[in-house]
Amino acid sequence: MNNNYVVVTDATVDLPDRIVNELDIKVIPMAFELDGKTYTHYPDERELSIESFYNKLKEGSTSTSSQIAPIIYQEFFEDILSNGQDLIYLCFTSGMSGTYQSSCMILEDLKDSYPDRKIFCVDTLSASIGEGMFVYNAALLKNEGYSIEELNDWAINHVHNARHWFTVKDLFHLKRGGRISGVEALVGTALKIRPVLSIDEEGKLTVVSKVRGSKKELEFLISKLEEEGTDLANQTVIIGHGDDLGQAQELERLIREKNLVKDIIITKIGPIIGTHTGPGMLALTFMGEKK
Repeated sequence: MNNNYVVVTDATVDLPDRIVNELDIKVIPMAFELDGKTYTHYPDERELSIESFYNKLKEGSTSTSSQIAPIIYQEFFEDILSNGQDLIYLCFTSGMSGTYQSSCMILEDLKDSYPDRKIFCVDTLSASIGEGMFVYNAALLKNEGYSIEELNDWAINHVHNARHWFTVKDLFHLKRGGRISGVEALVGTALKIRPVLSIDEEGKLTVVSKVRGSKKELEFLISKLEEEGTDLANQTVIIGHGDDLGQAQELERLIREKNLVKDIIITKIGPIIGTHTGPGMLALTFMGEKK
């Protein structure tokens, strides 16, 4: 195992706490506001559980998220660099936030303060478990012995290979974020039409299709896995859910029934992304190529 550098990401990554710990991924916590109270989200959910967050949304509460403050970046990065370790930061997509630009500014300043340290920052152009898929694979390569330079090269060359497919049930969260119109939200909810979203080449969330009903939703996600996935027999894919474990397990069952992949990780979509997608989100991510 290569221990002379650290893989860093942020709390939008939505990986299970056990995976974060097993692979020694350092996660920068992120703040969100729920009913006027500010919480900080960590992978271990120490301040507010994800289940409690979604229960609040279902009861009518509203939440907002915010970028990582420069001082948080400064302290988090300095803690690593002052300990004599190099770092590579795999950042939440610049297509949805200014976190990448902000982190680059802080890291450039730190290069002057720590001239002997190797510091890299990569825009993953990914969000939630798409970012999680990317970071998971990067951490595996680090543990296989990749140098920080080799991992940086891999990350730059594979930012478009983390394939993201999401569906949502509560369309009014997308309406609030400006992704769909009020009429679309009203009609879609009444007809149980579920938008299918993905991340485009600029790292922006886009509505790419629509399906009607749970069965079609699952079929669509599996079809994208079969269509775009590469070397699936050796892949571990990630299923994420917004407080709907049963549906995530059904998707897992169908994928395993087809014997498509090596393994599957199920995880929860945290409050930073859940603020914008609401309860009932279902996501499938894997390494592949856009078709």
